[in-house]
Amino acid sequence: MQQFYRINNLVGWGVFAIALLSYTLTMEPTVSFWDCGEFISAAYKLEIVHPPGSPLHAIVGRVFTLISPGDAAWMMNFFSALASAFCILFSFWSISYLARKALGKRGQDLDVSETIAVMGAGAIG
Repeated sequence: MQQFYRINNLVGWGVFAIALLSYTLTMEPTVSFWDCGEFISAAYKLEIVHPPGSPLHAIVGRVFTLISPGDAAWMMNFFSALASAFCILFSFWSISYLARKALGKRGQDLDVSETIAVMGAGAIG
């Protein structure tokens, strides 16, 4: 049981690192098209944006712009990349939990092929 949880955590954080790296490398360094400029300016000056979810995004984004060494737009885009990578991590953990439950092994440990299948399902998801 402990072996599966250790593998699940390691693969999950690995998927997080891959997602964060790919999002950061493809991130826009300044303002891009559509709503990005609105969210960057709203977070930088703590202005009002359209709900739902945007007030929390603006408050946490303001913290990120306060700790930015230079460009607030780059830091807000990095915050979005970081939040998306955490979304990928939690999606992986949710899929691996549901896949393990689908196998019907509650108190038992999975064998190697089942563990590979569950980790593969989570990584692909």
